Amino acid sequence: MKKHALSTRLWHWVNAAAIIVLFMTGLNISNAHRYLYWGDYGFDAKDAWLSVIKFPGWATIPQHYNLALARDWHITAAWPFGVGLLFIWVAMLVNGHFRRDLTSTPRDWTPGAVLASVKAHSGGGTVHGYNPVQRILYGMVFGVLLPLMLFTGLAISPGFQAAAPWLLDVLGGRQSARSLHFIAAWAIFAFFVIHILLAITDWRLILEMFTGGKREPVAPPAPPLPDPVPVPVTEEGTPAHG
Repeated sequence: MKKHALSTRLWHWVNAAAIIVLFMTGLNISNAHRYLYWGDYGFDAKDAWLSVIKFPGWATIPQHYNLALARDWHITAAWPFGVGLLFIWVAMLVNGHFRRDLTSTPRDWTPGAVLASVKAHSGGGTVHGYNPVQRILYGMVFGVLLPLMLFTGLAISPGFQAAAPWLLDVLGGRQSARSLHFIAAWAIFAFFVIHILLAITDWRLILEMFTGGKREPVAPPAPPLPDPVPVPVTEEGTPAHG
């Protein structure tokens, strides 16, 4: 039985490519107006809650300032990202991957569980299943960051605003949606870096995302012990022999 289903592997690489294009084109779009606001409107720099740096060309797509081309690439990459997110959620719910491997419990959030996960990973050797830190991180990415990226992106898209104006109200206005989109993008970037650093510590993890790997068999439960044979006793309480 494969450790990673084919649906998971296909989504993983398509989504990775889409996010890289979305992030780098997003940096180019950010250079057009490097200030973030809360609410519906924002134009004046003095009203901004954050002034963003100007990103260099090597970090953007295209590698020179071109707002129109960056938007075209951004919208193009958004399609495989959005459709892929819907696909992987359906697949995870159908095959039980999210419930089985990525759902965390209150015990996973304790400092002891987090420290044990870090020690187990840094100690080398084969780690079976997902540890508490992985369940927390993947659960946050799948359950919060990726959907937030999708919905805030739709909210600030002029073509979608007319179809679902209520989405901007839920997010607190267009500038609030834009700020949340920026925050979610950098949170995903941080996860991306951590994910790569952890993966390169064991090249087998990367190989398994191509081949699927092999799920470790779960040991069957031990058979129940037989009921003890009663020993007959005499009226005085001593074992009877014969």
